[in-house]
Amino acid sequence: MIDRRKFLTAALAGAATLVARRAAAAADALPRTVRPPITVYKDPSCGCCKKWVAYMQQAGFTVTAHDDADMDALKDHYGVPSGVRSCHTALVGNYVIEGHVPAPDIDRLLKEQPKVAGLAVPGMVSGSPGMEGGAAKPYTVVAFQKTGSTSTFAAHT
Repeated sequence: MIDRRKFLTAALAGAATLVARRAAAAADALPRTVRPPITVYKDPSCGCCKKWVAYMQQAGFTVTAHDDADMDALKDHYGVPSGVRSCHTALVGNYVIEGHVPAPDIDRLLKEQPKVAGLAVPGMVSGSPGMEGGAAKPYTVVAFQKTGSTSTFAAHT
């Protein structure tokens, strides 16, 4: 005679293994987003820049961060207009990312590849990635040209 408890334990273990294998197969079947590496230039003493770098890493980007004491010269070099500047500047693909731009907006930029120099969240808006902790405020991600012209890329409320 079969021990009922042993039989149920074995059946449940087999079912759990089957569910785990099916979940792993389903995850493998999902399309994977291949993201180019991102290079971030930031002031060595800026804590929110470090938080944005950590946010981007958690979002799946491979990030290389460099401390730079002369951020204005760097922003000038990459053509970041003065009206959209923030605390850190990043390079990804052929684009410049200025400030606390959310990862999904960067993904969209890389997918659509519009003819812009980059994206920016001007200033340091509470509630944007890396600026959590205070009362979140609505903010706009702008696409910019090196000439200084901007257009709305995304709005976050």
